[in-house]
Amino acid sequence: MRGPSPVVPVPAPRHLEPFLEMLAAERGAAQATIAAYRNDITDAARWSKRGAFEAATAEDLRGYLTRLARVGTAPRSVARKLSALRQFFRFLVLERIRGDDPTTQLDGPRLGRPLPKALGESEVSALLSAARARPGADGARLVCLLELLYGSGLRVSELVGLPLAAARGDKRFLLVRGKGDKERLVPVSPPARAALDTYLQERNRYLKGGAESRYLFPSRGGTGHLTRERCAQLLKRLAGEAGLDPKRLSPHVLRHAFASHLVDRGADLRSVQEMLGHADIATTQIYTHVMGDRLQKLVATHHPLARKKP
Repeated sequence: MRGPSPVVPVPAPRHLEPFLEMLAAERGAAQATIAAYRNDITDAARWSKRGAFEAATAEDLRGYLTRLARVGTAPRSVARKLSALRQFFRFLVLERIRGDDPTTQLDGPRLGRPLPKALGESEVSALLSAARARPGADGARLVCLLELLYGSGLRVSELVGLPLAAARGDKRFLLVRGKGDKERLVPVSPPARAALDTYLQERNRYLKGGAESRYLFPSRGGTGHLTRERCAQLLKRLAGEAGLDPKRLSPHVLRHAFASHLVDRGADLRSVQEMLGHADIATTQIYTHVMGDRLQKLVATHHPLARKKP
């Protein structure tokens, strides 16, 4: 009785390595990004009907995307793979390896608008209370992290990478270096400033042997500063102490809470966009669901026709 046929490995597309080298050299793509592109394009090549993947047609690629949907691949994963294919075939056209781009004929999957995980104002208050109950330097640092994530809407990467100099300027603002190396000013509320001043008195406890560090949140680890992973661990542990499900809490959820609560209390999207550091207001428009709820309540409460009895 014959066994299953051996799996024949499919060679990577001939121009994949030059494409990945371009991503690294010209666009400064991270290793994780390059690895994702390699996997996505190699996976598509495995299902191509052409001898050379570079000769794939729009129909070939459409069949591949249809197969992904059939086996239950999440729409966002399909969209990511399609994005990788678009970049690859655009590269082939620019390098004059082929004359047309077959991906221009492809439609991406419909993506549902993801809503942020909900975290109420009372839950944030519970987190702050639990952090303030922590004694010493650990409590002071936790309160400061919370106040800056929730009070200023920082990305966790922006927060842990803050230089010490950022805390020594205008006390009303922090100068933050965000995505694309762009700088922006974010507001610092009086409670956040008070938490920052308290933490600065304890900061030396996180320095090894009195060494200097340019980071606001130094660490004795290899990065020299508190890592994103460690920050997330601290928050999840704090969630348990505050009576919340740790799975619901992350630095990004606090950033969402910052934006959602601002919009809920009447802030306009343009201002929220600036504070979050979104390059495109379309990214900020995810919070319009909060605005819609607020406006509906406003009309139901104050409009004369809404209060009329039938």
